[in-house]
Amino acid sequence: MKVGIIGATGYAGNELVRLLLQHKEAEIVWLGSRSYIDKKYAEVYQNMFRLVDATCLDDNMEALAEEVDVIFTATPQGLCASLVNEEILQKVKIIDLSADFRIKDVSVYEQWYGITHQSPQFIEEAVYGLCEINRDKVPGARIVANPGCYTTCSILTIYPLVKEGLIDGNSIIIDAKSGTSGAGRGAKVPNLFCEVNENIKAYGVATHRHTPEIEEQLGYAAGYPITLSFTPHLVPMNRGILVTSYATLQKEVTYEEVKAIYDRYYGNETFIRVLEQNVCPETRWVEGSNYVDINFKIDPRTNRIIMMGALDNLVKGAAGQAVQNMNLLFGLPEETGLMQVPMFP
Repeated sequence: MKVGIIGATGYAGNELVRLLLQHKEAEIVWLGSRSYIDKKYAEVYQNMFRLVDATCLDDNMEALAEEVDVIFTATPQGLCASLVNEEILQKVKIIDLSADFRIKDVSVYEQWYGITHQSPQFIEEAVYGLCEINRDKVPGARIVANPGCYTTCSILTIYPLVKEGLIDGNSIIIDAKSGTSGAGRGAKVPNLFCEVNENIKAYGVATHRHTPEIEEQLGYAAGYPITLSFTPHLVPMNRGILVTSYATLQKEVTYEEVKAIYDRYYGNETFIRVLEQNVCPETRWVEGSNYVDINFKIDPRTNRIIMMGALDNLVKGAAGQAVQNMNLLFGLPEETGLMQVPMFP
């Protein structure tokens, strides 16, 4: 498959390059970047020295569609929607790593993201590319909306218990923490070393843009609209998402009963690891990989269950999941190019 990447010089774009270089069926033929046009890619990312000889090109999606089988757009919100059109979609598959096609209600998207959607006519057909849940819908798609990092971790951690009606969906509280790469590569004062180091802070409290995405997808699973509380935090590390979620149980359950539910949903999944009893997920054990580690703890005193998940925000939370979707689109084994062992230390 010939592959083009628009936004190749962002963190997620660079991670796409790293993964696709190890993919036996993919050839990168276009590295798009508005900021570095005509600059050698290996000068932007020195880790690609002698691995990538290409020069960065522009984000001309119409020209790109003539040359490749699939386009990844690892770009800020609104850019993919402004570039895509019917003529392009008749020629090429698009996997969008932004939020442009994740939320089905365009008014909700515009409310939370503060921009006007440039191609709402394609929202309905776009498939939400959370592979372990929507696997059967991906192969025939023209546009795949690749989920975000917080959403992937939150939804996968909670989904089985919502789907089975074991918890009250409207009682869910999600406490999430992310490494600084989740904020992107753009220069921002809040992300400077002196601002982030030796510090942890909440942000986007009650207003974070991933909230409606999580609510929508869990609402589909529950069969009723869900309203939840989501609070993200920035922590001084490069990579990783850790989600700790709380919900009220609908009935009294045992550890074995809940574990059986998780095993039924995820027991055969390559990239989801349901941990052994009393082992809490940690970001260090998934770093650099496409794995999600999940576990839970029942709190009978409060009649709540605590659901925990950890993933690498740049891999399963972005580029790895995008490659997973590409594999599904083109009929390849889902794990192709994605079996990297987590790095430690």
